Amino acid sequence: MESQRGGALKRVASVIGLKSEDLEEYERIHAEVWPSVLERIKKSNIRNYSIYRYGNVLFSYFEYVGEDFEADMAEMAKDSETQRWWKITDPMQYKLPEAGADEWWHELPEVFHTD
Repeated sequence: MESQRGGALKRVASVIGLKSEDLEEYERIHAEVWPSVLERIKKSNIRNYSIYRYGNVLFSYFEYVGEDFEADMAEMAKDSETQRWWKITDPMQYKLPEAGADEWWHELPEVFHTD
């Protein structure tokens, strides 16, 4: 599948744990995500971004439409507003046992897709 910019579309799905005591607060703040965080997501060439919750597991899905995923993710990580957002959300989460040493959200392999 081609992205709007002519490159290949990258679909990314990942999971992370959510602490029971933070379920309501996590959902509350995500009902009102800061505009600066949403803008950074868009600038990082992420589209169709969703987070779902199944019990204490968060499932995230997005489509990357840029040319250099690693560079765009590095720019997002350097963004001060994104860092401020992560300081709030990260303590609510925990790595799942399947996550690699360099992962926070554990990326899932795609098994099937159809348009």
